[in-house]
Amino acid sequence: MQTSVASLQKFLFITTSFILCTFVSFGQKAVPELWGQRVHDEAHVLKAETVDLLEKELALYEDSTTNQVAILIVQSLDGDVLEDYSIRVVEKWKLGSKKNDNGVLLLIAVDDHKMRIEVGQGLEGVLTDAMSNRIIRNDMAPEFRRGDYDAGVLAAIVSIKEGIQGEYFSEDASNDFDDLDPTIKWVIAGVIFLFLGIFAGVGLFSEGAMTWVLYAFLTPFYAVFQGLLFSWWIFGGFLIVYPLLRLWIVRSGKKLMKWESPGDGGSSGSGSGWSSGGSSWSSSSSGSSSSSSSFSGGGGSFGGGGSSGSW
Repeated sequence: MQTSVASLQKFLFITTSFILCTFVSFGQKAVPELWGQRVHDEAHVLKAETVDLLEKELALYEDSTTNQVAILIVQSLDGDVLEDYSIRVVEKWKLGSKKNDNGVLLLIAVDDHKMRIEVGQGLEGVLTDAMSNRIIRNDMAPEFRRGDYDAGVLAAIVSIKEGIQGEYFSEDASNDFDDLDPTIKWVIAGVIFLFLGIFAGVGLFSEGAMTWVLYAFLTPFYAVFQGLLFSWWIFGGFLIVYPLLRLWIVRSGKKLMKWESPGDGGSSGSGSGWSSGGSSWSSSSSGSSSSSSSFSGGGGSFGGGGSSGSW
């Protein structure tokens, strides 16, 4: 009896696992076979001569460097996650050699307006995430927005090869700050905004001309750290809202802080300070392979390096 129950449990476990695996596999976008090709344009957005040129160029590049670069263009991800699909592609294609892990995949999903450069572990040190992001943003996205997929892909391949050789230099004036995760960028923006906000608050509640001295002093900081790095509406808001708030504070009769020089005797200790009630900085509170026909993956590994983007 016990043997029958155990057998039944084992059968149910295997059956359930098979159904779940089948369901998951069915829900994922299929990865095409490599078929000895470096360029897979399933969306048919590239010209035939462009595909031929890329095949030849990438074969020559592999012959001279052993680095394997492949391109996959799909019409849609069909609801799949770009990064997950990209990893499944490189795991199946095994780009790069097993010894050097020197493979690169350029993945483009046309209808989703998404793209990704997946970099093998052996090339992550030279073709960095930040560099991949700049290639997507500066070389591919502008061409794709114009509908010129040939120019965008060709430019990306040139830049990828230059990046691996240490010869890629972006002409755009942005820096690595633009390549940060959006969440990190907004955390940094919040900290800077809070810091500048404290000084703006001091200026708003200052007595006399000091309020406008701080207004003039803070303006370039808002322009650089808020306008240039994040959004110009923040800078514009500061320029307009600060004077309006100051006018409201004066008309409402709010208590203002007085700036006292060392000889005024209004503050304890040496130096100058903001005083309202005798404390420093306070106001009742303190602050603070060799040919396309024989091309095959070499068993390279990928660890998620690279970057994703959109257009």
